[in-house]
Amino acid sequence: MAEYQLELKQLVDYPRCRIYREFIRTLMNDRSLHSNGGSGFFYFMALCSYANFRTSYRRIEGTSYTVFPGEWICRLSEITEWFRMRFQCRTLAMLDYLRQQQYITYSLHAGGKLIKFKIVDWEKFNTVLNYNAPCQKDTGFFFFPVSKATELVRLGKCSELDIILDLWIQTVYNEEQVQGSNLGPVVYFRNYTGDPFVSYKTLAERWSLSKSTAGRILNKLADQDYLTLIPCTGRRGTVIYMNSYLSTMFEVSDVMIDKEEVAMVFSINIRVPDEPAQEETGIRDGQICVSTDVACVPKQHIGSIIRKTAQTLAAVGIPCCECPKSIYTLYGYPGCEEKFVYELDIGCEVSDALYRFEVRITASGGAK
Repeated sequence: MAEYQLELKQLVDYPRCRIYREFIRTLMNDRSLHSNGGSGFFYFMALCSYANFRTSYRRIEGTSYTVFPGEWICRLSEITEWFRMRFQCRTLAMLDYLRQQQYITYSLHAGGKLIKFKIVDWEKFNTVLNYNAPCQKDTGFFFFPVSKATELVRLGKCSELDIILDLWIQTVYNEEQVQGSNLGPVVYFRNYTGDPFVSYKTLAERWSLSKSTAGRILNKLADQDYLTLIPCTGRRGTVIYMNSYLSTMFEVSDVMIDKEEVAMVFSINIRVPDEPAQEETGIRDGQICVSTDVACVPKQHIGSIIRKTAQTLAAVGIPCCECPKSIYTLYGYPGCEEKFVYELDIGCEVSDALYRFEVRITASGGAK
């Protein structure tokens, strides 16, 4: 009987931002910031801030409703208040717009007085929240993909609230590749240059505004202490630092938050019998691909290690690990030391979904 200790860490290829619900509430209540815009970004974020963490029930006017992860049910008048709209017909028009763009789905209940909405792809980006987070509507956080923020701001003219949300989500702190991020949370649009300087012309084009309007809004946000503008002489542009970023977004002060904050890290013990059986999780041998450079773990043990890993990931909510069409690919790194490092990719035959993990394997108990 061989024994292995695995340290499993999810590698996040797409950047995600941890958003605290309280921060969205603060913006919703700040009436000095205008919400009139055509992108729908602020409205979508407002809906996300109320989305349910896990399956629960809500009772409204004597009727009980089941609310699954990423969903919420409430009165239409409540959403109208969140959106700062005077008429419910305008609220429904915005919901229709977001549904048309495939960001939400919704249905009417109780004669049109209640709205039940669902955030599309909620579980893809918030899998970890399904099993370890409470359901309070005014506390806690959710994860929001940076790429989706970019999609939303490009849909139309941005409002002041859209702009502050876009800047907030594009902020990095103590990122080694980004100049100036060691001094404070800096806005960086991830253009692979590491240069945080940005011109008003570039921002105006991003937000579908004139250059003068973009500059006026940034100066307004600076006056209200949301951000600090640091212009550079010449044509290089301006650096934007977000004030109170760490305390607002992460509820910490002067602590580095790196991109691994959103990844899962945990350890599992695996005992491999001398003759491993495929029935451990039902994963077929044809679903497992192992590169030729994985030589430090005996070949007859690889299948059991991957099956046990998949079983663990399925238990914490990774849906692909319960799918018979998933493909598990293990890559080895050069060298053969006591503690081995591998990369495990979990993909799908029918979609582009991909989970990537770094696996560190320590052999013990007589394993060779």
